[in-house]
Amino acid sequence: MFNLYKSGGSICNVNRTTSIISTTSSSTAVSPFVRKMAGAALNVVVEKLNEFAPENLAEKWDNVGLLIEPFTKRNINKILLTNDLTENVMSEAMARSSDMIISYHPPIFAPLKRITQKSWKERIVSICLENKIALYSPHTCWDAVTNGVNDWLAASLPLASAQPVMENLSNPSIGAGRLCVIQGEITLGAAVDRIKAYTKLKDLKLAVAVNRNLESPIRTFAVCAGSGTSVLKGVKADLYITGEMFHHDVLDANHQNIHVILLNHSNSERGYLPIFREILRSMLKDYQGIQIDISEQDADPLQTY
Repeated sequence: MFNLYKSGGSICNVNRTTSIISTTSSSTAVSPFVRKMAGAALNVVVEKLNEFAPENLAEKWDNVGLLIEPFTKRNINKILLTNDLTENVMSEAMARSSDMIISYHPPIFAPLKRITQKSWKERIVSICLENKIALYSPHTCWDAVTNGVNDWLAASLPLASAQPVMENLSNPSIGAGRLCVIQGEITLGAAVDRIKAYTKLKDLKLAVAVNRNLESPIRTFAVCAGSGTSVLKGVKADLYITGEMFHHDVLDANHQNIHVILLNHSNSERGYLPIFREILRSMLKDYQGIQIDISEQDADPLQTY
C-alpha cells in the first residue's frame, strides 16, 4: 500500500514497493503514481549532449555526433566515457554492460566500405551493432565550447584571463585553443611542475626557448588540446601547451622565444573526462539510475620507458 500525505496541496513522500494497488474487489487497479522507468531514451541523451556542445561547433573536417544508433530502441542506463575507443575499451564496455559509449575521438573517421572482422575499427562497429550499444563522439565540439577540453587544459596554470585562439564566427567567446594571461607571474620551471601535478602525468616534453631557461618568467601562454601545430602557429605567447607539434614548428617557436610543452596527444585531453562526467550527471539528474563510468582501459599509446 502507498503511504501518502499532503503538504501544501501536493502529494509527497511516496513510499512504494510496487506500482499496483490491491483492492477489496477481485480486480486490480494501476496506480496513478507509475514508477519512473530507469534510464533515458537515446535521443534524450543526445539532445543533452548537444545542449552542452552543439554539433555545429565541430570543425568542418571532423566527424561528430551519434555515429552508431542501434536498430532496437532501449533506454540508456550505463554510459562509458573514453578518450579513444580501442578494442580493449570495447571489451571493457561489454564487461560493464554499457548501453552507450561516448568517445571523445571518433572511431569512425575515414569512411568504412564494409563491416567485417578484418580491421579493429570494423570489429568495434560490428560489436556495437550486435550488442545494441550506441556510440557518440563530440571531439572538436568539446574543444570549442566553454568549460570544454581547452578550458580544462588552460586551468593548469593560474589564470587572469583566457580567450579562444581561433574565435567562432557567430560567438567569439568560444572556439579552438585558448590564449591566456597568467595571474601574477611564475617561472617556466614552476609552470612545468604545476602542469604535471594538474594532469597527473609523471613526465612531459619541454622545449626551452633559445637563450631562456627554467627560471624565465611566464606571463602568457596558449593551449591547444591534441595537436597544436595549426592552431598555435604564429600565436604570440611565452609558452605553448599542447599534445603534439611537428618538429620544425617546435624549433620555430623556440626561435621566437616561445617555450613548448608537449604532453602526448591524448594526455592533453583525457583528464577532462572526470570533469565532463559531473557535467553529464547534472544534465541527466532528472533520470533515474543512469551510471556514468570512465574507462580504465583507455590510455595514451605512447609510454616512456
